[in-house]
Parts: sequence; structure tokens; C-alpha cells
Amino acid sequence: MSFSEQEVAYLRSQPLARISTVARDGQPDVAPVGFEFDGTYFYVGGHDPVRTRKYRNVKAGNEKVALVIDDLKSVDPWRPRFVRVYGTAELVERSGQFGEGAYLRITPTISWSYNLDGESETRDAAFTRTVHVPA
Repeated sequence: MSFSEQEVAYLRSQPLARISTVARDGQPDVAPVGFEFDGTYFYVGGHDPVRTRKYRNVKAGNEKVALVIDDLKSVDPWRPRFVRVYGTAELVERSGQFGEGAYLRITPTISWSYNLDGESETRDAAFTRTVHVPA
């Protein structure tokens, strides 16, 4: 399965995500990142990504990652919305939003979305869970 039209529209409307990677010693690390989504893969780069912890963690062989894209439609009433992705990352060279260079390409394995229209009260909103199967 792939992302729904509503999920794709939401993902393309958001400029910022949080990525979580794991170091060799098991220490988790989370960082805010800019990202691109092409309908299949997520790409995370930066101005000098090879010097970042996320890049080094994946290069060291810890390819499992989590990505959260979220925002608040309203604070009163409280109406968060998000897409959370578990997946695997690999190091690629490409031309993207940060120019030519190194990027993490994230292949989703499982994702969850929540209240993407932002209209539901938090207690009434439902989660959507999707298992992504490689093509």
C-alpha cells in the first residue's frame, strides 16, 4: 500500500520534520530537518549532511529510522495532526532542495496518520495505519 491522497497533500504542505536515528552505542537521536517527499521516498539532506549525527548513524549501519511530520491546526481547541513513518534509510547522492550532494533516502515500512483535516476534536480523531510493501 502507499500513502493516501490526503496524506500526500499533507506531507507536501509541510516544510519541517523530525528524524530519529540510533547511534552504535544504542543512543537515540532526534533532530528537526527539512525534507522532500516524492510520493514513494522521503529525502533528508542539509547544508553539510556528512557531518551530522543522523548521517553518521546510518553510515555506521543503523538504517532504521523514524520520521514525524506534524503541526497544530488549532490550539483552542487542541487539534494536532501528523504523519509518523518507520522506515529504513540509505545514503544516496542526488540533487535536491539543498543542492547536489548527500541525502538520506528513507523507504517507509509502516506509517500512521492522524487528524489530517484538522477538523476533529483530539478525542474523536482516528489513526490510519499503513504497511508499505516495496514495489
